[in-house]
Amino acid sequence: MKTTNQKFKKSYNLLMATFLVTSITFAGCKNATEEPIAVNDTVKTVDESTKIQVALLLDTSGSMSGLIDQAKSRLWNIVNTLTTLKYSGMTPNIEISLYEYGNSGLSAQSNYIRQITPLTTDLDLISEKLFSLTTNGGEEYCGAVIQDAVRKLEWGNKSENMKLIYISGNEPFNQGNVNYKEAISDALKNNIYVNTIFCGGSMEGINTFWKDGADYGKGKYFNIDSNEQIRYIQTPYDDKISECNVKINSTYIGYGTKGIEKKMNQEVQDKNAESVSKSNYAERAVSKSKEVYKNESWDLVDKVKEDKEAVSKLKKEELPKELQNKSTEEIKVIIEKKAKEREVIQKEIADLAKKRQEYIDTEAKKTKTQDDLGNAISNSIVTLAKTKGYTVEK
Repeated sequence: MKTTNQKFKKSYNLLMATFLVTSITFAGCKNATEEPIAVNDTVKTVDESTKIQVALLLDTSGSMSGLIDQAKSRLWNIVNTLTTLKYSGMTPNIEISLYEYGNSGLSAQSNYIRQITPLTTDLDLISEKLFSLTTNGGEEYCGAVIQDAVRKLEWGNKSENMKLIYISGNEPFNQGNVNYKEAISDALKNNIYVNTIFCGGSMEGINTFWKDGADYGKGKYFNIDSNEQIRYIQTPYDDKISECNVKINSTYIGYGTKGIEKKMNQEVQDKNAESVSKSNYAERAVSKSKEVYKNESWDLVDKVKEDKEAVSKLKKEELPKELQNKSTEEIKVIIEKKAKEREVIQKEIADLAKKRQEYIDTEAKKTKTQDDLGNAISNSIVTLAKTKGYTVEK
């Protein structure tokens, strides 16, 4: 049962959604419960309440280390698939949430469920938390974790939003005291599609209700070998993209209490991606060249895109030391220079990324398509997006 506060919150959100629809100011409206969204002056953006929201529910019980490795290796590939989607020719905002379930290290009272991150645009945070996951025994309650994600995440209200849950695991789908059909029914009431990824044989997944969960949730059913190592197609463009990634990092100017920490974390996530493979590192660099990779909460370049007068509003101590003795106008010139540098590098990466993808597509036709976590999610995202009126622009 939802609490009184939850009911009030739902009513409040519905009231705010109605206000936004009837308002004539589609651009620049801000939901008070969300962080400000940075807008690139050169790219049109949909109203911030138009979103693609994806919740990843990962089984972290003892047998699922292969699944977690696949998730680490495919995160940036999934992000890049999401960035190809347009609605009415414009770029939606992308939010991702991460859950783990079935881990003995979690409390029985919580049904062995943990919300690791809320729905967020902070892609480095998703990467950081994903790389910190460990596996450990446990009981896997699919109905309970779906219910938790449906009820506790801040899902958007607009009809054109695309809202997706992906749940992966290898135990029967009907375990636990929360009926999976009731949990999925709640999801459908909020236009949230539920997709299931069984880690094992296809018939076993069908017999243990994973396909039934996807069918009931109007999503897609997949089965994968979670213990199979990801095979990458290296391209002649990977090294050049990686070089561009190093250059683009130099265009970030950290500010505020988060600045130093977040800039360091950006480089840590680069290293995490590189530790998986050279191809994965290139995928992350491609993601960083996209509009969805936004860091206005700690980067002055992104912050000024959102608010032209941001510099004048900051206290001296919130600025990096190298800028504290400069005038507001001098700082603006430096930021503008970094913004232009970043734009040039992003364009170079985008051009290389297009050639890289063409090379991968050609090589992939020569070999058997690998059915892994990333491919399962990416393929279904494109299929479901088309049913919602989205187009794919590679």
